[in-house]
Amino acid sequence: MIKNIIFDFGGVLMDWNPRYFFKDYFKDDVKMEFFLKNIATDEWNAEQDRGRSLKEGTEILVQQYPEWEQDIRAYYDNWTTMLRADIPKNVAVLKKLGATHYALYGLTNWSQETFPYALEHYDFFQLFQGKIVVSGEEKLIKPDAKIWQVLLERYQIQAGESVFIDDNPQNIAMAKTLGFHTIHLQDDTDLASELNALGVVF
Repeated sequence: MIKNIIFDFGGVLMDWNPRYFFKDYFKDDVKMEFFLKNIATDEWNAEQDRGRSLKEGTEILVQQYPEWEQDIRAYYDNWTTMLRADIPKNVAVLKKLGATHYALYGLTNWSQETFPYALEHYDFFQLFQGKIVVSGEEKLIKPDAKIWQVLLERYQIQAGESVFIDDNPQNIAMAKTLGFHTIHLQDDTDLASELNALGVVF
């Protein structure tokens, strides 16, 4: 029987994309895509999610690509613009679950320096009652199995009694190997229907 619902945040409850800032910043989609795919890459940003400070990550990249210094520094200076909004249809499901007996947890790849902004500006995070594991705080990042173990041990829950929801297929694959029920959230996924199919009633 499912007792726990575990949410990833980015791409599930929050709509974050660096293009929301850099599209107007560069006013040149080709240059923007080159910058995000070759300079300020997802892999580079993930190291800040793993616990490296924003300052250190920025300085490392500036040393590597001094000709892009202004653009690199603009990344975290304008991070809040990249966090455009919540994802209403999924937040609505979360709020319905918040009125049930299911326990809600968060497991997110997020910098410990930027996550407090989301907590402050989006009240639905209160539904988790602080039961959130943040990669930047743990110095672990999905899909490393160890971060799921942190969640299981800290809150004394069982994978087999839990649904894990994420938009990243690598994270979903790892969660499955650890024994979680999973929902791979994509643009056309009806989260409520997927939960119902797993026996979650709300």
